[in-house]
Amino acid sequence: MEFRQLGHSGLKVPVLCFGTGTFGGGNEFFKAWGETDVAEARKLIDICVEAGVNFFDTADVYSNGLSEEILGQAIKHLPRESILISTKSTFRFGPGENNVGSSRYHILQQVEGSLKRLGTDYIDVYHMHGFDATTPIDETLNALDNLVRDGKIRYLAASNFSGWHLQKSIDISRQYGWARYVAHQVYYSLVGRDYEWELMPQAIEEKVGALVWSPLGWGRLTGKLRRGAPLPEVSRLHKAAAGGPVVNDEYLYTVVDALDKVAAETGKTVPQIALNWLLQRPTVSSVIIGARNEEQLRANLASVGWNLTPAQIETLDRASQTDAAYPYWHQHQFTERNPLPVPRFELHSWE
Repeated sequence: MEFRQLGHSGLKVPVLCFGTGTFGGGNEFFKAWGETDVAEARKLIDICVEAGVNFFDTADVYSNGLSEEILGQAIKHLPRESILISTKSTFRFGPGENNVGSSRYHILQQVEGSLKRLGTDYIDVYHMHGFDATTPIDETLNALDNLVRDGKIRYLAASNFSGWHLQKSIDISRQYGWARYVAHQVYYSLVGRDYEWELMPQAIEEKVGALVWSPLGWGRLTGKLRRGAPLPEVSRLHKAAAGGPVVNDEYLYTVVDALDKVAAETGKTVPQIALNWLLQRPTVSSVIIGARNEEQLRANLASVGWNLTPAQIETLDRASQTDAAYPYWHQHQFTERNPLPVPRFELHSWE
């Protein structure tokens, strides 16, 4: 298993991280992800550790805390120092005016709750799960810095921030000498490349490591979707209207066609190719994989230990490229002064 530096930090993380959103199934939304219990979770975690994946991601809101509880139970037999735990807060965690957001009040409450549910006395990587525009940024960062100084958190990360949200946060931390965000958990996939427009160049400049969530495009790149075929009976795509990314059907099929072409050349599966493509993108520290069962997990773990060729990457890049929003489409015309982190090609006919 390859390990990479986590952004502007000394922490090394495996290039694959196991996401535990499938643990628990504590409400209807998360039941669509999975309902893994403690026994099955322990089995999956042992498979990960055997493969060299010792990084596990969860969040307070995953199944209303049940994901954290199950993860905590499932790692009890492992030395705590042998694994890395990532969790998050910001989103609503019950009733009450202060049970939501990135205020000092809510952060302290949620960190203590996560530590209890996980059965540990520290968290390796702690994320603000989203940006809170109603709380002063310095209040959030000061609270997080104090938790780092107290030893309850080792490293800080953001998630789902815009470029200016993240940059302003980094600048404030730099101004006061506080612990800063070293990583950013982001949505990035072959059918969701918006990350490349602003956040990737910023990550290069500020050394922010990308932790990629939903690398298979909200279940679209599992190899089960084909032109004219119905959705699988069990798929998080059925929940797309509840917050998942919208993808043009013809665009999706163009990308899947390219994946099928590369799959035929490599003998790998569509998901393995989609994951390997991400691992060769600038700024990516780790890709978060999920699995409902051992078969899915072992298949995803097989996405490392080999690399796509430059020609295969170009095939996928060309098929998945889209028009950028303003001002990025304008900047992309002047690459002499605005160099791009990844190449861009002439767009395909469906656009």
